[in-house]
Amino acid sequence: MSRNRFDVELLREAWKDLKGFRQYEDDAITEILKLEDDPYLGHTLSGSLRGTRSLEFNLPGYGECRAVYIVDTRGHVCVVFIVGPHENIYQKAERRAKAAFKHVK
Repeated sequence: MSRNRFDVELLREAWKDLKGFRQYEDDAITEILKLEDDPYLGHTLSGSLRGTRSLEFNLPGYGECRAVYIVDTRGHVCVVFIVGPHENIYQKAERRAKAAFKHVK
């Protein structure tokens, strides 16, 4: 395992989100695990989601999807706290972000 490789941790709520993708759950996980090699793959977010990043990917039947996460460089981990279709994801992420930041500290 490379020293620069990051672990990817999904919080309980993110695992629940993945169940909503039904037969495409494995495809979503494959996309999210790309963060192991490049934790900065997603773009940075601002405003109330400052300090988080958003990974973009597409799934059949769902279109554009996002995984919103925090990069913890001290622990070499990406903490994913929400996964879902692009529509309204950032509003939902705002409600979960506080707990996700507590998890990282």
